[in-house]
Amino acid sequence: MVKIAPSLAAAPLTHLAETVQTLEQSGADTIHFDIEDGHFVPEMNLGIRMIRELRPLTKLPFDVHLMVSNPEWLIPKLAEMGADHVSVHYEACPYPRRTLGIISEYNMQAGLAFNPQTPLPDLSFCLPFLKFILILTTEPEIETCSYLPGILEKVSRGKKQIELEHILWEVDGGFSSNNIEDAKAVGADIVVVGRGVFGDGNIGKNIKELKEKYERG
Repeated sequence: MVKIAPSLAAAPLTHLAETVQTLEQSGADTIHFDIEDGHFVPEMNLGIRMIRELRPLTKLPFDVHLMVSNPEWLIPKLAEMGADHVSVHYEACPYPRRTLGIISEYNMQAGLAFNPQTPLPDLSFCLPFLKFILILTTEPEIETCSYLPGILEKVSRGKKQIELEHILWEVDGGFSSNNIEDAKAVGADIVVVGRGVFGDGNIGKNIKELKEKYERG
């Protein structure tokens, strides 16, 4: 069964507490946070304080995607605030295995994220710390950038890597009920969805439709 991870970057921020509770009631599997620094990506939308403020409102896991340079200093803070899964960018970590190890030391699930242009390397060296891989299927933080279905081929190839049989594969960027079948075709385990959940305000209907179309796909 696919896990749908609504991205709060696309949610209406004026009623965020109510939105988080609606997500839980509507069958969301996790809540996705994009944390930016204005350097690694040219945006600064959600801050880490939001994680702490929203944590008491739901039992859903918090999936935190660090789109930042030098992410190591944030890891203890995220653990304190209640993050469950934390992904750092391969492009931002000169020593990714070490960074994943720090995340694991704080009892959080550790993941590596990859921008569209970054080739997928042999990741066996990141074991045993690596628990999931996040593949971006649009250029990060550019709303007008197109969905890039060809990038999903990374998931197909990655799932064939020796020793990575138990790694979860997460995809993020441009997904909706119109194309979630693409994620199913490559075996993605988690699909991050922003405007496809929040765009028309009908959160429950959209999550239900996403899951149904994935299963049919």
